[in-house]
Amino acid sequence: QVLLEESGGGLVQAGGSLRLSCAASARTISTFGMGWFRRATGKDREFVAAVSWNGESTYYAGSVQGRFTISKDNAKNEVYLQMNSLKPEDTAVYYCAANFMGGTASYSGAYEYWGQGTQVTVSS
Repeated sequence: QVLLEESGGGLVQAGGSLRLSCAASARTISTFGMGWFRRATGKDREFVAAVSWNGESTYYAGSVQGRFTISKDNAKNEVYLQMNSLKPEDTAVYYCAANFMGGTASYSGAYEYWGQGTQVTVSS
């Protein structure tokens, strides 16, 4: 069992930045691949970014490539999502997830554990 808790969401103006954190407990995530997904109101959940178990490989959705950066700190048992140049269309609830296989999967079915989410709202 991996317990995940997101933090760092909030309200920001377009063009601004936020840094989301995901703290894991109950078990180390050092061998897990980690991902961020988001769900906007009225839309399906979508993939945002993923990082491999050792932090050496990353993968991004095209809509956030070049603006968002995912990173992993195995010593702290945490994952981060640095979001720059935010746009109103980035408004969503952001979820952290862990996959046992350790890779950078972009489909939600690959992830066994999920956090409760944190709201990000970008105003125009």
